[in-house]
Amino acid sequence: MNKEKLAIHGGQPVRGNILPYGKQVINEEDICSVIEILRSDFITTGPTIEQFERNIAEYTEAKYAVAFSSGTAALHAACFAAGIGEGDEVITSPMTFVASSNCVLYQGGIPIFVDIDPNTYNINPALIKEKITKNTKAIIPVHFTGQPVDLDSIMKIAKENNLIIIEDAAHALGAKYKNKKIGSIGDMTMFSFHPVKHITTGEGGIITTNNKDYYQKLLQFRTHGISRSKDFFNHGPWYYEMHSLGYNYRLTDIQAALGISQLKKIDSFIERRKQIANFYTKELKELDEIKLPFQDVNGDSSWHLYIVKLQLSKLTANRKEIFEAIQKENIGVNVHYIPVYYHPYYQSLGYMNGLCTIAEKCYEEFITLPLHVGMSDQDSEDVVKAIKKVLSFYSKTNR
Repeated sequence: MNKEKLAIHGGQPVRGNILPYGKQVINEEDICSVIEILRSDFITTGPTIEQFERNIAEYTEAKYAVAFSSGTAALHAACFAAGIGEGDEVITSPMTFVASSNCVLYQGGIPIFVDIDPNTYNINPALIKEKITKNTKAIIPVHFTGQPVDLDSIMKIAKENNLIIIEDAAHALGAKYKNKKIGSIGDMTMFSFHPVKHITTGEGGIITTNNKDYYQKLLQFRTHGISRSKDFFNHGPWYYEMHSLGYNYRLTDIQAALGISQLKKIDSFIERRKQIANFYTKELKELDEIKLPFQDVNGDSSWHLYIVKLQLSKLTANRKEIFEAIQKENIGVNVHYIPVYYHPYYQSLGYMNGLCTIAEKCYEEFITLPLHVGMSDQDSEDVVKAIKKVLSFYSKTNR
């Protein structure tokens, strides 16, 4: 065993600090935009939110956009606007963060999990039809890692069965499906602005839609279900009415200002993510011990995540051992995601392992590599070096 291989088990790290899998990039322009709001008359619900919404709507080529305090709040609002209620079934993917299905539970609905495509890791449209019942109300497809789902197939199914499509595009700001921007296609689309996403507002999310009725319901829902319609002016300028049980899901002007500044850089951010992803693919494509991300020709990914799938039959270690070995090289790998119904709360609702066997197998084999705009070329090279080093050590061929 040579010194390089010995380093995997306790040698000197290749970096001074661990490289995170995701991280925001904030520059002086962003900071100044926030300071400007702090010095203004509005710091919570003011004109900057409306400007941010207009900018997102224009960027995604949607008619309307409504900002929320988080992506989760935005999904909840979309389920409300879609009329999802007690006993309604909503089809979604298990390969996602829990918010994609929690939003259904918030409304008293029932999440129905459909397995994923073994290549794209997105929900498999061919399996959706068999899960549709008289209680099915909507589909929440997730654009996993930033790669668009097969929207044509899903929209066809939705139209045939009178279902609403709420796209979870937390990973997919800037992505395109058949040259159409994600955010302009489905009934409603959610984007997240958490710090590891393409742009950030600290916490935050947004729904885009082309449907005016949904737009108005979303606006009310984020502000306690309250309306300030012009029709009420005869009562007095102070008057408002609560028409539904909404929530305080408002974004602040402070956050919106950061979002406006960040959005100006979105194209360069996505281009940098693509450069890093392409570098990984070029440098790792000859390794038999991993499967690299597949890209569907109909989609243009915005590359939120770069996930490699371990070929465990060609390795002498399990995923946990390989994960820990890479981290010892100071590379902050991660895993996305634990299948939603694995979580104890979902198990308490009656969900059981074995529902989606492809997703479950993928979970056992996935490792997410660092991918964010703040990475230097040297960072990317360090990731590749660490992956090659660890896989070489654990390879059954002992390269």
